[in-house]
Amino acid sequence: MATGAPRVDLPTIEDENRPFWDAARQGRFLIARCASCGRAHHYPRPFCPFCWSEDVSWEDASGQATLYTYSTVFVNDLHPFAERIPYVAALVDLVEGPRVMTNIIDADPADLHIGMPLTVAYRELTDEITAPVFRPADPAAGG
Repeated sequence: MATGAPRVDLPTIEDENRPFWDAARQGRFLIARCASCGRAHHYPRPFCPFCWSEDVSWEDASGQATLYTYSTVFVNDLHPFAERIPYVAALVDLVEGPRVMTNIIDADPADLHIGMPLTVAYRELTDEITAPVFRPADPAAGG
């Protein structure tokens, strides 16, 4: 695939989700918590998906998660995914509650298993955009 091909992995950054992407650039994973019902949610949005309150605020997440499900992708012609294959697309459950779509890095897909502990890592997509991804937790680090 030509390097000049349009990228399909870049998020749309808007005022409502900019704090999330700014924090990711700094190596922090933010989630939103509703002051009305107390529940945490992710993906970034200005209202609670559970009670529809707009009384939400950002908080730092621990970055710890468990693997809910995953799929190893062997074919993807879209740029830049073609250069990453095989890669692991996954859903992970943050310890704070929200389920997040992500990629798993630094792991042989054969070594992954549902329920395994993960920790957040960061992939620089451009000079301005960094995306959270996950890797197996280091048992020696307590995560």
